[in-house]
Amino acid sequence: MGLQQAKLESLPFVTAELNYLAPTPGKPRTYAFDPPPGEPKSTALPEPHNVPIFDARLIAANLSLDREGFALVRHPTIVRNFYDDKEVRNVYYPAVEAFLKATLKADRVFIFDHTVRKRVEGAADIRGAGPRQPATRVHVDQTDKSGASRVREHLPDEADELLKGRVQVINVWRPIRGPLRDAPLAMCDGQTVEPGDLVASDLIYPNRSGETYSVKYNPNHRWYYIPEMRTDEALLLKCYDSATDGRTRFGPHTAFMDPTTPADAPPRESIELRTLVFHRN
Repeated sequence: MGLQQAKLESLPFVTAELNYLAPTPGKPRTYAFDPPPGEPKSTALPEPHNVPIFDARLIAANLSLDREGFALVRHPTIVRNFYDDKEVRNVYYPAVEAFLKATLKADRVFIFDHTVRKRVEGAADIRGAGPRQPATRVHVDQTDKSGASRVREHLPDEADELLKGRVQVINVWRPIRGPLRDAPLAMCDGQTVEPGDLVASDLIYPNRSGETYSVKYNPNHRWYYIPEMRTDEALLLKCYDSATDGRTRFGPHTAFMDPTTPADAPPRESIELRTLVFHRN
């Protein structure tokens, strides 16, 4: 049974502000560096909406990547310092690769990057200028176009063969310090997302352009979060799925300011890995 049929009124929830995409002429675009003179940093402007965000801990065992588009997993780690890039790549990458391969029954998993975030009050999320900040707009990391392009970008010699099978982009998100109370992650039930809610948006880098989905407000969206996540827990977030058989293909998500967060809660520290997950059929 999908979460839509569950008795949502029985779940605890908080009401919080989420930043959707405001109507904009043309395709939204955002510069990942200082924009050219006279150009705005982004044409993707926020449209805030207050929405209920339900506590998914009580139904975590029933969450499905293929249905809701996200899942909570237990995943202890021996990594001592997530701010050590070498340790993350040498220790964490292989562990996550093996875990995803077993958990998702995949033929192959390829990790193509990671991002460490530490919230600093009032700081902007600018690459290369201090720690990365929580992403506070509703988005999906990939689009129908860019999901497949990731395979060609990272595994060019094998791409044609790999793209004959099923390809997913799955993010693995976890707190570095827990229990996490500050700026948690909210996930939208993919079953409540209409295709027209997703707006392809350009992300412009100095040497290339990427494409993500911004998300328009839909009152039918149903949002969930996992309160007080521990360091031995992780969220799997579906950002792309080549399968077009009715499974959820894109999972919108965003950080949010939980109004119940204690004033003395430590700032959020988290790490996300972005992975390509392959199935031959």
